[in-house]
Amino acid sequence: MKNPAPIALFTYNRIKHAQQTIEYLKQNFLSSESDLIIFSDGWKNDADKHKVLELRNYLKSIEGFKSIVIRESEHNKGLADSIIDGVSEVVNEYGKIIVVEDDLKTSPYFLTFMNEALKIYENEDKVCNVHGHDFELKKFESDSFLIVHADSLGRGTWQRAWNLFERDGKKLLAEIEKNNLQHQFDFDGTYKFTKLLKNQTLGLNSSWAIRWKASLFLNHKLSINAGESLVKHMGSDNSGTHCGYYEYLPTVFYNQPIKCEKKSVIVEDADARKAIVKCTNEIITNSIN
Repeated sequence: MKNPAPIALFTYNRIKHAQQTIEYLKQNFLSSESDLIIFSDGWKNDADKHKVLELRNYLKSIEGFKSIVIRESEHNKGLADSIIDGVSEVVNEYGKIIVVEDDLKTSPYFLTFMNEALKIYENEDKVCNVHGHDFELKKFESDSFLIVHADSLGRGTWQRAWNLFERDGKKLLAEIEKNNLQHQFDFDGTYKFTKLLKNQTLGLNSSWAIRWKASLFLNHKLSINAGESLVKHMGSDNSGTHCGYYEYLPTVFYNQPIKCEKKSVIVEDADARKAIVKCTNEIITNSIN
């Protein structure tokens, strides 16, 4: 594939997770043609310093990509600011990006799907996000689908779309509440995204993803998603800042090619939305029981 999108990998102090993420990325068919830009956040305290330095030493040994650049922060930005600043830097230089955090396993076909989608929808103003992760959606089969729901586990975007990102969560929350869009933003009431956004404004979380989701939601933009999950989350082991000892994203890891074709009509797939609402309700019910 000509000029695949650069991969931005964000790391902190989890060397085992980062090693797995890198090894899975290297197994992707487009890895050797892709530029890898790694953002290594600075340590919070002396206790984390050794882990960060150990990880940085490992990062310098990585091979298997077209090029590798390591951006080492001299101070601790935190995950959200690290990602926001890093994505801004990369899309401003390359015009497009594939974003991976350090706790994701990717299918060998992940980069292929992401790059196909980034190419196909490059000039489609209504589509602003590409997502490689998916729930196990029962009774819904499609290689890809459009949806008003920008998630963050293995995603891609373009500079034109990232320009819509609003860093100020208070502005986003005020707009949602002013227009009584809470139920719609909460994915038909199945998940408390409004609460997550409000907590971000209160400093109870620093999520960049909820602000990205709200930014695209308020601009009526779509995400093109893989119909089978090409990404599996492995960070729910209490090793990260935002995940504890549970697996809240049940997925069947898909190890076959997935086609991404241009949709004849650029609108949300109603069947996909129903399937995700049903799946989310089942997850919530099972977590309670």
